[in-house]
Amino acid sequence: MRLLKIFLFFAISLFLITGSAKYFLSQRKLESINIGPGVTQVKKLSDYFPGLLNTPGDTDVFILEGKEQGGCVLILGGTHPNEPAGYVTAKIIVENFLVEKGKIIAIPRANLSGFTHTQPLEATPEKVLFTWNNKKMIITIGARLTNPVHQWPDSRLYRTITSQQIVSGSEQRNLNRTYPGDPDGTITEKVAYAIMQIIYSEKPDISIDLHEAAPEYTTVNAIVAHDRALDIAVEAAMMLEIDGIDISVERSPRDFHGLSHREWGDHTDTLAFLLEVANPSQGRLRGKTDENLVLTGIDKYYLRAAKAGRLNVPYDENGLPLTLRVQRHLKTILTIIDVFNTYNPNRYIGVTNTVESSF
Repeated sequence: MRLLKIFLFFAISLFLITGSAKYFLSQRKLESINIGPGVTQVKKLSDYFPGLLNTPGDTDVFILEGKEQGGCVLILGGTHPNEPAGYVTAKIIVENFLVEKGKIIAIPRANLSGFTHTQPLEATPEKVLFTWNNKKMIITIGARLTNPVHQWPDSRLYRTITSQQIVSGSEQRNLNRTYPGDPDGTITEKVAYAIMQIIYSEKPDISIDLHEAAPEYTTVNAIVAHDRALDIAVEAAMMLEIDGIDISVERSPRDFHGLSHREWGDHTDTLAFLLEVANPSQGRLRGKTDENLVLTGIDKYYLRAAKAGRLNVPYDENGLPLTLRVQRHLKTILTIIDVFNTYNPNRYIGVTNTVESSF
């Protein structure tokens, strides 16, 4: 009888665990990214670095190529999958942009593993229903770091690859700390290495990494540019200001290594940028973290903080909706391309955004 009870206990436990696992996996199933009319090829990171084949880091690479030769721009979303505006912006580009001249390479889910789990202890919703251009889309909210199921354990400290700079051990699962990557390293380092191989082989003139940050963060609503890209960043910011978009420019820190905008620019000829927009669901001052906060950016505690002068961006009762954050990213990308085109007519990049909303 005792053995029977033990057997039943383990059988029931196994049933419950299996059911929970199936539910979890179904919830983390990623929504499709539609192949837009401008997409000419769909590749994988493993096409550029075979060491990623059949791993959780092997993500889709979408290529939109015009009929005429021209310049090239690389756009990354999902470096941090808990920052949805970057992923959504890259997804919209894939599904809607047309290229007349030159090429766009878009990677909406740069850290694919990070989309397979949520941020621990943050109560982040797994999915949100977002409407863009009168079309509804399901958006998966992931975590800032690679899933520990795919890379574990974290060392106590992590030394960045190029400079041996010491950071917290968990940062070895942060794609934006592991450039230029390592073909024999962790899954995160291999993803960074594969993205570098894209830059080496495709030679994009412009490379842009899309992010979000807390409204109280010092670098927010900003273009962060490598030294060689500063002139374009400053002129783009001036053009955006004329259009009513308040944005700052920051130089990529020379002594902070592992970052996309620093390592891309140091190791290749690309003009490297990182864009930050303000997202209250990223911040420490927020209240309840739910779908409404992700979509609207409306939070009573941030309103209090704004009135107390504690934020680094304008904030009022209208919040900072995801639509606005995506619009900022799209407008900034197109403005950077326009400024680049002005000074590089032989590398002209001709792009049409078929769904651009008025800002």
